[in-house]
Amino acid sequence: MIFEDLKPKVEQLLKNNDITVTERLELTCQLLKDNINYYDWVGFYFKNGDKDELKLRAYVGEETDHIIIPFGKGICGQVAVSNENFVVPDVQAQDNYIACSLTVKSEIVIPLFKNGENIGQIDIDSETPDPFTEKDERFLEFVNQEVAKIL
Repeated sequence: MIFEDLKPKVEQLLKNNDITVTERLELTCQLLKDNINYYDWVGFYFKNGDKDELKLRAYVGEETDHIIIPFGKGICGQVAVSNENFVVPDVQAQDNYIACSLTVKSEIVIPLFKNGENIGQIDIDSETPDPFTEKDERFLEFVNQEVAKIL
């Protein structure tokens, strides 16, 4: 399975102390986008200081206007409040969806915890309808656990 093949690559990439944390996050986004054909936009949002909002730190894919997302707004904002994974098989069916691109059909957002606190999330948009499975959730939870180690 592709996820099992990617795990050691994620670990190795994130352990590279010769580059900044932001660069490692960007390379992780690129690794996922390049190797999983339905990952069309991959990004990391983090809590913006003491504000109730998320700030985009690293991403690959189409440019986005959504650099800052208030807690509770959109899928990412909801995950910042709920602390739970959110899989959206069809973004058109979501009332609280913030459209980044008209080509996006589905989304998955997994919270990132450090010392038990939700400090951010990985957000993935797909142009494929309903591609995300429990295997994606488990893999992205693993990625976030590895990211938390370098923050």
